[in-house]
Amino acid sequence: MAKDLREQALAYHAQPQPGKISVELTKPAQTQWDLALAYSPGVAEPCREIAADRDAAYDYTGKANLVGVISNGTAVLGLGNLGALASKPVMEGKALLFKRFAGINAIDVEVSVEDADTFIETVANIADTFGGINLEDIKAPECFEIEAALVERCDIPVFHDDQHGTAIVTAAGLLNALEIQGKRLEDAVITCLGAGSAAIACMRLLLTMGARRENIFMLDRRGVIYAGREGVNIYKQDFANNTDKRSLSDAIKGADVFIGLSGANLLSADMLRSMAERPVVFACSNPDPEIMPELAHATRDDLIIATGRSDYPNQVNNVLGFPFIFRGALDVRASRINEEMKVAAVLALSRLAREPVPDEVLQACDLPSLSFGPEYIIPKPVDSRLLDWIAPAVARAAVDSGVARLPLPVGYQSAA
Repeated sequence: MAKDLREQALAYHAQPQPGKISVELTKPAQTQWDLALAYSPGVAEPCREIAADRDAAYDYTGKANLVGVISNGTAVLGLGNLGALASKPVMEGKALLFKRFAGINAIDVEVSVEDADTFIETVANIADTFGGINLEDIKAPECFEIEAALVERCDIPVFHDDQHGTAIVTAAGLLNALEIQGKRLEDAVITCLGAGSAAIACMRLLLTMGARRENIFMLDRRGVIYAGREGVNIYKQDFANNTDKRSLSDAIKGADVFIGLSGANLLSADMLRSMAERPVVFACSNPDPEIMPELAHATRDDLIIATGRSDYPNQVNNVLGFPFIFRGALDVRASRINEEMKVAAVLALSRLAREPVPDEVLQACDLPSLSFGPEYIIPKPVDSRLLDWIAPAVARAAVDSGVARLPLPVGYQSAA
């Protein structure tokens, strides 16, 4: 099966022509007059307009609907530092998803440098090209510094999806799972296995949503991050808990929630047994989760489990978030994607999972039925309603929080 997947994946990327994206023309280019308008001398007119008013670029070029998908390849999927060029298939894939799910044009940019300052300078210098920037597959802790610097230097949305996309989808699913289990985020004890970019962003967003810092126990490769532990960077330090817990076995005992963004098979059946009643498990390591759902269900009959895989219920998939978040941000010309917009995306995604599921989604997933409950806490990526629910919510939050430069589009004003 693995061999078959490899062969089909390579053929998919190579045939009938290499790559997954191309450029299409939006204007006629058949006649001599068309060419005179498209290039010299006609093109001089919009150039003059933009020189006089930078915002005119949104009127005369494709900037308003263009996202740059940018990486240096230092953390490609779960494969590690493969380098910028080897990240190109992933970045092209991201561009494909932007177009497929939100109608956004996206191009990939691979920057062959690992130094954070040089990367920041490079991206800042080309940022005017785009209406937004999606950072991808950049290793921690540099990714935090890079995103923060670019958010401040650029007047367009800059969003590191490995951090915030994962956090938004996780938070939406977790809110629903806890409600089904009869628990509240404010009271939940959360064990987070992993302390990279996604894990830290997840915990930060959960704090914004109401989780309590003293109830969060974060672990890296050396164990629990506790107050006073040496060799902890400033980003992990935010989650250094006053505790005598040191191992995963210690931290998982009595926990309501396990969130895994680490590696395969690290949560044992015994550890799962030690969790509180009606636990919630997000085992998001890909392709092999921290615990397989079959083992988890055989161990506990009172749990809800989500993974990053499409062949199990409750897939935590970033495509549920980033295309629609950018769509909403671009449509009101937001200068950034702030916490209010992220929370709006969480709540919209959470609410959509409670709605009746259309037949088209059931057919696409080959399921006879689907309804809000332990095996459906997050919408399916093929649900076309995601665009209509998330983009307007994000746009409205941008307007309400003061980062939008356009009013809410008419079509968004009555959206769900």
